[in-house]
Amino acid sequence: MFYERVFVVQSEVIKVSNLDLTFEASDGPVHALKNVNLKINKGDFVSFIGPSGCGKTTLLRVLADLDEPTNGQVTVNGVSPRVARESRAYGYVFQAAGLYPWRNIAANIKLPLEIMGYSKEEQVKRIKKVLDLVELTGFEKKFPWQLSGGMQQRASIARALAFDADILLMDEPFGALDEIVRDHLNKQLLELWKSTQKTICFVTHSIPEAVYLSTKIVVMSPRPGRIIDVIESTLPSDRPLEIRDSKDFVKISQRVREGLRAGHSDE
Repeated sequence: MFYERVFVVQSEVIKVSNLDLTFEASDGPVHALKNVNLKINKGDFVSFIGPSGCGKTTLLRVLADLDEPTNGQVTVNGVSPRVARESRAYGYVFQAAGLYPWRNIAANIKLPLEIMGYSKEEQVKRIKKVLDLVELTGFEKKFPWQLSGGMQQRASIARALAFDADILLMDEPFGALDEIVRDHLNKQLLELWKSTQKTICFVTHSIPEAVYLSTKIVVMSPRPGRIIDVIESTLPSDRPLEIRDSKDFVKISQRVREGLRAGHSDE
């Protein structure tokens, strides 16, 4: 079921200002990000797309307080990424599902709730809710190795949603899946986003995936990663998979491609 999204006043959730990040490697400095500026509002679905090594994941890790910028400022809900992390402002979904093989699916989802000190009654309630959201009800006693790759990623998303953070950071979670499974999970993720109203930051290498899912597409250049274009989607809220054949979808996809080409020509 789809829900119409209506925003009267946009509320800024993430702000990135003049961000630079340089890693010190054994063979010299690596300039990962350069002069990145970006604003993300509450309820946005923002996809980051660019060539491999352009800093997409690094930017996501900065938002999550997993990497520290060299220069610039980042705020998440008006505070530093570290304060946001400590206040559990976001859930993080990695490229690999990262489920513990000795724990069944319910126990994997329960892990952050145990760490955070939720009561057993509340843990049971939240596990049931997120299993329903990702359509894994009935699989709570299965172990990861008994599930397909797509189902494991849905369990990973459920774990990230379990403590009901307002922001979901997703690092190319469907990249290793075949196209049919990926299409299905894209559709499920879009429905999940519509029903929960989360703010989602999503890293991808796929132009169709970025265009299908997003309200905003951030196109990045080769390293050092810079923002080449920020595309506000004109697609309607209701997006069946067939929308990918529409003129508007093709038009947005072409703009993404042009941005990626422009980024390479600036090298």
